[in-house]
Amino acid sequence: MKAHSPAFPAFTALSLKVVGVILIVSSVIDYITLLVPFNVQDRAWQLTFATQIVDRGVIPLVGISFLLVGYWIGSSYSDSQGDDNLFLDLKFWAFVLASILGLLFLVLPIVHMNNINQQSQEYLKQISAGATQAQQQLTAQSQLVDSLRKDPKKLAELDEAIKSGKVQGAQLQQLQELQKLTQDPKILNERLTAAQTQLGSRKLDAEKRTQTEAWKLGLRTSLSSLLLALGYIAIGWTGLRGMGGGSPASRRKAQAR
Repeated sequence: MKAHSPAFPAFTALSLKVVGVILIVSSVIDYITLLVPFNVQDRAWQLTFATQIVDRGVIPLVGISFLLVGYWIGSSYSDSQGDDNLFLDLKFWAFVLASILGLLFLVLPIVHMNNINQQSQEYLKQISAGATQAQQQLTAQSQLVDSLRKDPKKLAELDEAIKSGKVQGAQLQQLQELQKLTQDPKILNERLTAAQTQLGSRKLDAEKRTQTEAWKLGLRTSLSSLLLALGYIAIGWTGLRGMGGGSPASRRKAQAR
């Protein structure tokens, strides 16, 4: 049975390193691109940025893993001791990047959920304001009908405007509807009750839908971010602890043993 050529593991290690570096660099460029236009004070920008970097977060993790596996395969078939200068060792910077991204994805859920909560509160205020405005319109219509019913002169003017033929189209329909309401107040009361019930139901549905969608989006992004943080921290901190266990000389002694 033929032994594997030493060139094959070397080629595999090199391929993994190259692919890993490409994934890491392209991800860093992508993250920088996502920052443009930089508007950190805008909550919508913060939410979009957080969601996008979490969705792309696994790519640099795969790149770092490829790079480290490439180094591991290379060291298994090579007697090279690596760089004595820690800052010239590409693995060191891979571990640093993993640690930084781990901290980023660890903190991000706190900020993201806070933004989600504040945005949800703003939407709820808008829904409440819209419902209040609609209620005010209903109240104004009711007051208008009451004032017409109590003023025969205004009723006569309304009847004259309808019969004159000067008013046409949608405006005429509005006047006729107003006249109908003054003649039968029960219709107005029924419509007001139905409109208020429908308005309250729509408000509750909108509030529930807003809260559900907000928490669904927030939990998905936050949980994904925490999982990424665990992966990055496990790689970064373990790697740095292993590389920082001693000086280059002590690492060479450990390898010699």
